[in-house]
Amino acid sequence: MKILPLSSDSMGARSMATLVETKDLRIMIDPGVALGPSRYGLPPHPKEWERMEAHWREIVRQAHRADILIVTHYHYDHHNPWEGLEIYEGKRVFVKDPKKNINRSQRERASFFLKQIEGIASVEIADGRSFEEGATLIEFSEPVFHGTNSKLGYVIEVFIEEGEDSFLFTSDVEGPSLDDQTRFILEKKPKVVMVDGPMTYMLGYRYSRASLDASIRNLSSILDAVETLVVDHHLLRDLEWSKRIESVLNKGKDVKKKVITSNELVNKPLDMLEAKRKELYEMYPVDESEMREWKFED
Repeated sequence: MKILPLSSDSMGARSMATLVETKDLRIMIDPGVALGPSRYGLPPHPKEWERMEAHWREIVRQAHRADILIVTHYHYDHHNPWEGLEIYEGKRVFVKDPKKNINRSQRERASFFLKQIEGIASVEIADGRSFEEGATLIEFSEPVFHGTNSKLGYVIEVFIEEGEDSFLFTSDVEGPSLDDQTRFILEKKPKVVMVDGPMTYMLGYRYSRASLDASIRNLSSILDAVETLVVDHHLLRDLEWSKRIESVLNKGKDVKKKVITSNELVNKPLDMLEAKRKELYEMYPVDESEMREWKFED
């Protein structure tokens, strides 16, 4: 099994787009990428736009090679309903249920997206389902909160197994800080788990200290069940991310388990462009006429 992160916050853009290759299938999870609308009161720097556009080209290239595409929920950093829709043509597409366990915003986005690919893709609801192709098993969790409550809707987690190799993708659980988000991981005991991580860049604003403490406890429990813990996405929007989960990193060293970021899976440097946006504007000044806004919230 090969796990190939194509875009991530640790590589400079908001995304968890990942390609998983087994002997039977090429599976693309969440083919989308976005930018943070505003950090430090600043719109995305041109270097962030360049990185996002490069990542999107690679996502499209790899998605064309995929047999199966998965959309775990309908935020724009996880799917793109406007461009590159040809990647879905002739493909089997598993999606988060667009009508059940979904908030109003995501329901509207789901409706728009599914109309865009209607007639060109074979679309199947994924929630709670599993299927096998040769020696490859794909299993989806029941819907869990995007975060700590239903305000941002629900996501589905994805488990892929091939022989002795296995991988689990949490999608946007923001931690995980809740038991049902963690349970699927502990039940499956994947060799590698990719977790979006606690949303510490909004600590004290939209993310509580209690949620962070719960996430650290759950990440510690997950570390007991897996060989490699990949943390990224929400967590890697915080320059102090490693201090926030210091106890998890220390435990990884103690028990000889890997705790890494997505860029390390593909031997790329850590490049947290959004978190460094203020620094980017200082190092590479931009005229106001060159500033471009990202108009869509995740």
